Amino acid sequence: MDYLDRTGRIFDVQRYSIHDGPGIRTIVFLKGCVLRCRWCCNPESQEYRIQTMKMMGEEKTVGRDVTVREMIDLVEKDRAYYYRSGGGMTLSGGECLCQPEFSRDLLRAAKERGINTAIESMACAPWERIEMILPYLDTYLMDIKHTNPEKHKEFTGKPNELMMENARKVALSGQTKLVIRVPVIPTFNDTIEEIQGIANFAATLPGVKKIHLLPYHRLGQDKYEGLGREYLMPDIEPPAPEHMETLKKAVHAVCTLDCQIGG
Repeated sequence: MDYLDRTGRIFDVQRYSIHDGPGIRTIVFLKGCVLRCRWCCNPESQEYRIQTMKMMGEEKTVGRDVTVREMIDLVEKDRAYYYRSGGGMTLSGGECLCQPEFSRDLLRAAKERGINTAIESMACAPWERIEMILPYLDTYLMDIKHTNPEKHKEFTGKPNELMMENARKVALSGQTKLVIRVPVIPTFNDTIEEIQGIANFAATLPGVKKIHLLPYHRLGQDKYEGLGREYLMPDIEPPAPEHMETLKKAVHAVCTLDCQIGG
């Protein structure tokens, strides 16, 4: 089988994004995730199966099967924007490593066409899955949510040891640019001590120069109702901008990583 004919399951494509890797990017959102983060803004991504979600009174089918060829043809339509901005294609989800062969082949297709590649991933997967995509990956935007395995499991459904081990392996490989991202979630990880713990860990990873603090938001809350699910954080307010600045200063107090809010 030609690798361009490999199929995968996606639920959305977002063009002209500027927050998910360098430059202007096309984001391909893949179905499936092994975590169940309480604050997830894409709950329709968690199940691999194709679903029906009610939005604004209308039922919407979430999920469709596509080939690598179909997706790379769509991605190539914005090549001029990538060239001018240093952008490219980002795979997101869900967790794209839940579809490792499709992710590898889509990244390969982009690289063979001279398109910059990135993934947004929690690295909650066997190392072999990560290893197979690294030759085709320019930037790994990796979530590190907490350093405490028990609290991580309480809020996401799984402990964090595998993810932190994989973060170290990716950094030591030297095959891709690794950027650490931290979703800042009140009641979970928004204290100075917790953020500094993550920053201290990130600072031990060879080659890592950036850490992004991503403030919690509730933009996906309506999706839970549309899926017939309960949103578990209805009373949690997003962190104040002043608090985010305090956390940014806290990172700079313990390490020399370039700390950004958002991105």
